[in-house]
Amino acid sequence: MPFYYYRSKMCFYIWIHKKYRQPYIGIVEGKCISHPDLLQENRARMKILLLDPEKDLPVEKIGEIVKEVMKHYK
Repeated sequence: MPFYYYRSKMCFYIWIHKKYRQPYIGIVEGKCISHPDLLQENRARMKILLLDPEKDLPVEKIGEIVKEVMKHYK
């Protein structure tokens, strides 16, 4: 599973959702982020952003989420 780090801390990862069979971006400290497109599911700490493989990446939405996440790593 590819993880992306910020300041030596796990921040994001990319994986495939077993149920929906779609790629997603996982946010490690997702519990601290409030965004309508993030799913908590049965995760205690992480939230995910499902990505539609048939469409372009939602760059603006990802940027908003990244900015929120970076606030928690300072």
